[in-house]
Amino acid sequence: MRIIAGSRRSLPLKTIPGLSTRPTTDKTKETLFNCMQAEIYGCYFLDLFAGSGQIGLEAMSRGAEYAVFIEKDKKAAACIEDNIRFTKFEKETKLINKDVLYALSELEGRYRFDIIFMDPPYNHNLEKEVLIRLKDSSLLKEDGMIVIEASLDTDFSYLDELGYKIRKQKIYKTNTHIFIERKNV
Repeated sequence: MRIIAGSRRSLPLKTIPGLSTRPTTDKTKETLFNCMQAEIYGCYFLDLFAGSGQIGLEAMSRGAEYAVFIEKDKKAAACIEDNIRFTKFEKETKLINKDVLYALSELEGRYRFDIIFMDPPYNHNLEKEVLIRLKDSSLLKEDGMIVIEASLDTDFSYLDELGYKIRKQKIYKTNTHIFIERKNV
């Protein structure tokens, strides 16, 4: 696993062993960032269920101004910390080792993000819980975007009733990236 583009291109990143995280492949990551390319430079990026931190670090390498990583698992958080230090993004990032919903409450009123990315454990409905929390939150800027990595069978039929609309969706063999925004945009 590595950073694929930008100022830290080709730097290898650590990941924790086992099945508790699902590192995004280089090909999928490249497609994801091609879809977000126009919004990355100078943005504030929130990486939820951050795993190894590779998505937020890729955003930083491609010109994001600041990234916050939220990861509950202590081993994964230690891995993110190592990756932040190795890529020398200590001053431009913040790592929170807490439950995502609790951490979002803690961030409220302190940060505003252009892009919120989440890759929650599949088939636990965590993306819906986060979207409910973000619905009336000030964490997402008015023209901000939420990107969710999910399994292909994840139900998003509730988006409209929560006040979100799909901007675009990219479907892969085993998962999808869904790009959403608030309807009032």
